[in-house]
Amino acid sequence: MRRTALLAAAATLLGSLAAAPAAHAEGPYGQGLDHCAPAADGTLACHFDVAPGTYDVSVVLGGAEAGSTAVTGETRRALLAETATGAGQHVRRSFTVDVRDPEGEPTGAAGSPGLDLVLGGSAPRVASLRVTPAAGAQRLFLVGDSTVCDQPGDPYTGWGQMLPAHLRRGIAVANHADSGESTVTFLANPALFDRVEAAIRPGDPVLVQLAHNDKQTDAATYRANLTSLVERVRAKGGEPVLVTPIVRRWFNADGTLDNGTALLVNGLGVDHPAEVRALAGSLGTPLIDLTALTKARVEELGPEASKALYLTTEKRDNTHTSVRGATEYAALVAAELRARDILPDSLLR
Repeated sequence: MRRTALLAAAATLLGSLAAAPAAHAEGPYGQGLDHCAPAADGTLACHFDVAPGTYDVSVVLGGAEAGSTAVTGETRRALLAETATGAGQHVRRSFTVDVRDPEGEPTGAAGSPGLDLVLGGSAPRVASLRVTPAAGAQRLFLVGDSTVCDQPGDPYTGWGQMLPAHLRRGIAVANHADSGESTVTFLANPALFDRVEAAIRPGDPVLVQLAHNDKQTDAATYRANLTSLVERVRAKGGEPVLVTPIVRRWFNADGTLDNGTALLVNGLGVDHPAEVRALAGSLGTPLIDLTALTKARVEELGPEASKALYLTTEKRDNTHTSVRGATEYAALVAAELRARDILPDSLLR
C-alpha cells in the first residue's frame, strides 16, 4: 500500500489526523502513523526500525468520535492502560520503552528487530504517534523466572509483562526474566545476569524474584546466590530489591494457602520467602513481599474465583498467571515501588 493510502486508511479507522495539534506533527517520524497499518481486528500495528536502546513514545489519543485506546508492544508488553477520550477530545500520553535483542525472554526467540507497537483497546482512536531516543532514561531491571518474564504466547503472562503500564516517561522496564531459571542458572548462564550487570547504570533499580525453580537448591546455596546478585548490582551502582515469589494456587481444605506447595517451600525444606525476607534484612535491601500480597489476594477470592488469576481452567496450571492475574500482581508490585520509595511518584502512574 502506498504511503498516502495507508495514512488515509489509518485516519478513517482511528480518527482525524487533521484534528491533532500541529506540535505533534514534528519529530523524526512526523505524525508517526505512516509507520502503521490497520489490522483486521481494528487495531493499528506500528513498526519503527530502530536499534536496541530506550525510546520515548508520545501518543495523542482521540478523534471526532469517542474512543478508548490501549497500547501494547514488543513481546505482548502492556505499555499504556486503556484510556477513554470523548468525542472531539485529544489527550497526550507518554512512556518509555526498552528495545532489546532478543526482545522477550533472554534465551527465547529473537523476535522482530526494532520497535513494534499495537494501538488497540475497545474503540481505538489515535491522532498521532511520535518515537524519539531516550538516552538519559532510567531502566527498571527485572531478574526472575516464568512468572515474571515477557511470555511470548497467550494465555501465559508474567507480571513483569504488565508492569510497564504503571510507569511514566523517563523509565523503562528491562525485563530479563527467563522461563525455568533458578538462582543457580541465572548466575551461570552468560545470557542472563551477565547481560543485566553490563547494562546497569548508577541508580537503576534491579528487582530479583527467583525461587520457583530452586527446587533442589539448599538454603546456604540459595542465600549465597542471592547475596552474589545483590552485591554485583551494588558494585555497578544499581539499587537491588529482593522480591518474594508469587504463591501457587494450592488450597487447603480450610480455604487457606498455608502449605509448603503454595508458599514455595522446596523439596529440601527450604522456605524461600522466609529466606528472602531474612536476607533483605541482613543485607539492607528493600523487600517486596509478593508472597504475602498474592497469598492475601488468592485467599480473598477463594478456591473458585481465584482460578481466573491463574491458568487453572485453560492449562490445569496453578503456578503461571493469566492476563488478569499478571495485571493484578503487577499492580501490587507498582504499589510497593511507590510505598517503599523505590521509585518517585513522578515516574509512576
